[in-house]
Order: sequence, then C-alpha cells, then structure tokens
Amino acid sequence: MNNPSFSFNIWNDFIHMLGYDFMLHAFCAGTIVAIVAGIIGYFVVIRRSSFAAHALSHIGFTGAAGSVLLGLSPLSGLLTFTVGGGIFMATLDRESENRDVQVGTVLAFLLGLGVLFISLYSGYATEAYSLLFGEILGISSQNVFITLIAGILILCVTAIIYRPLLFTSLDQDVAEARGVPVRMINIIFMILLAAAVSISVQVVGVLLIFALLVTPAAIAQYIARSPMQGIGLSVAISLLVTWFGLFISFYQPYPVSFFITAAVFALYIFVRIIHAIKA
Repeated sequence: MNNPSFSFNIWNDFIHMLGYDFMLHAFCAGTIVAIVAGIIGYFVVIRRSSFAAHALSHIGFTGAAGSVLLGLSPLSGLLTFTVGGGIFMATLDRESENRDVQVGTVLAFLLGLGVLFISLYSGYATEAYSLLFGEILGISSQNVFITLIAGILILCVTAIIYRPLLFTSLDQDVAEARGVPVRMINIIFMILLAAAVSISVQVVGVLLIFALLVTPAAIAQYIARSPMQGIGLSVAISLLVTWFGLFISFYQPYPVSFFITAAVFALYIFVRIIHAIKA
C-alpha cells in the first residue's frame, strides 16, 4: 500500500486511518499493550528489574523460534519460555551477588539455542523474525482477541496483589518481616512480567522491549509524587507514544517501532533535562 498523504486535519486523518482493518486492529492491540506495559513497567522500574525484562524478551525469542521449528504458533513458544524464565529468575536468591551472572549465563545459552532453531528451520521463519522488531500492523483480529484476554488477566491479577506487590517492591525486607509471602509475590510478578513481555513484543519487538516496559515508567518516576500517580503517568505516556507511533507510521514508510522508541526516548531526554535544571 502506498502511504497516503497527511492533510494536517488530524481528526479526519485519524478517522480515515481507522477505516483500514489492519490499522484498527493495530490500535486496539497497541492500546491494550500500552496499558499493560505502563502498569507492569512501573513495578519493573521500582523493583529495579529492567535486566529481567530484557532477559525475558530474549528468552521468549528462543521459545518462538523453537515453536516455528516444531510447526507451532510462535506466540505459544514465546509465552512458555518467558513464563519459565520468569519463574526461574524469581526463585533465585535476591541477595546473591551472582544473580545477574546466573541469569546472563542462561540467557546467552538460550539465545544461541534460538539461533540454532532458526538455522534448522527449512522455511521462512518470518513470524519468529518479526518478533525481533515487532509487527503490529500485521496483527490479526484473532491475535487482538488473545491480547485482550491476556491483558485483562494480567490487570486483574495485578489489582488483586497490588498492595503486597507495592510493599515488596518498595522494601522487601520490611515486607518479609511483616509476614508478606515475598517469594510467592515475586514469582507471581515475574509471571505477570513474562505475559506482559509476550504481548508487548507484537508492538516493539524483542530488541526494543525497553521502549514500553521501562522508559515510560522511568519518565513517570521523575514527575510523580505517589505510586498511583506514577502508574497513571506511566500508562498515559505509554499510550501517547504508542498512538503517536501508529499514527505517524500510517503516513510514513518507516517501522512503527522506530517512531515509538524515538518518541519515548525524546520525551525521556526532555524530562531529564527539565529535572536537572530544577535540581
């Protein structure tokens, strides 16, 4: 499809864009993912689990590649491997000095395994490769429905464990002393993070997962004065950059993930500069 011209009447351009089914699907899925990523991402930031989110996205690629090799859906392998990886990371001793080394070692092995799976596949592993950079403009109505169900489940579980999750995120030692089941909360959170990663890669891909799962929440931390405000800002920023990326990509022949990552990075730099000036 040739990219249509931009008329500078944003509302008319927006309505025209949603007249295409693939853009409507992309906006629906992008909105769900942005909300989930904004909420889970806030806890990723305050728990200092950015490396875990990064690792899970790469582990998920190996699962997707393995599923392609077996003739299964890449999303099923992605979810299986990220959940398994999340549980593994949650069971590691958080006080261990070698925790990141252990995760990094397993991650390196699994990435190599993913490359092997792709090399053994005799066909075109387009679906697995698309997970590297995201392919939201090609998402089907069925995948939108799956994303919606997954998003609702993630948000429901997060709402149920919100108070103990926030408590353990801010101070695990005090939470443990107060009788909060810290390890169980950690395992549940890592499963939620794994699910969030699995649906987020449709938008920005494995290699750019930080764009939605970390950066909006990092920006919110500089502005918010309370956890609820931080979560709200994180979701708002995630939605803003996702919608912006989808809107611009309809009129420009460049990847959605580029516009999303560029927008959120520019916003992050702007907030950091303002924060430094005020400090």
